[in-house]
Amino acid sequence: MLKDLIALTKPRLLRLNIFAALGGFMVASKWDINIPLLIWMLIGSTLTIASATVINNYWDRELDLKMERTKDRALPTGRMTPGTVLAYGIALGIAGLAVLFTLVHPLTGWLGLLGWFVYIVIYTMWLKRSSTWSTSVGGISGAMPPVIGYCAVTEQIDAGAWILFALLFLWQPAHFWSLAIRRVEEYRAAGFPLLPVVKGIKRTKLQMIPYVLLLLPTGVLFYTNGYVGIYFLIISVIGGGVWLVHTLRGTAAQDTEKWAKTNFLISVNYLMVIFLVMILNTTGS
Repeated sequence: MLKDLIALTKPRLLRLNIFAALGGFMVASKWDINIPLLIWMLIGSTLTIASATVINNYWDRELDLKMERTKDRALPTGRMTPGTVLAYGIALGIAGLAVLFTLVHPLTGWLGLLGWFVYIVIYTMWLKRSSTWSTSVGGISGAMPPVIGYCAVTEQIDAGAWILFALLFLWQPAHFWSLAIRRVEEYRAAGFPLLPVVKGIKRTKLQMIPYVLLLLPTGVLFYTNGYVGIYFLIISVIGGGVWLVHTLRGTAAQDTEKWAKTNFLISVNYLMVIFLVMILNTTGS
């Protein structure tokens, strides 16, 4: 039971998002860290994101049966009942948002609620089943964690918050489409109208390019606005350049499976590295 409860929160996705929230907090605090505020921000963010992923599992339970990757989850196999999972997700959401609203700052609560609403209602319930725009629009929710971390300190939405939002928003489509290309037939069988299913793999590879390309000026803007130091600038440009070159090569790649797997791994490592450098190379460190 405990293992299933944890699995419903999608731990890998949760860890990545919480690390991004930590990055936003550290950039804003410039290493003048309010420890209690940091702890409450992490707790509130973790519970809110976990709520969204649990309810996503609840809503997708029948479609998950059709995919090899998801058919062994707790709901498709019957190890847990839909009512229990829904109650679990709602309880996590109430607790997480309560922490953000009351123990962090109301702005972070509203941002958390916005991310939760977009992920559950706009992405999971609507676009995921009806439009190729699901990945791009759903990226709004995925871009919220670093903004929540940042605004926990600044208590306002300024240029730094928008740049952090842009960084995560632009990162997500190419990252997810790399996975979707590898599992395109599974998504087709499950009835998800993702871009590679509807428009084809070639079109998907082309559509990745502008997202990855725009990450380069985003990193530059973060430096020129004085939020991070020169090391972040160098590494973000180099890392973004490597990812861009590999993405461009995808248009001519013969082995799409191998290319997509590598592109996915590059995307994950790119995000982890630049957020680590962001934390270590804020202008106050």
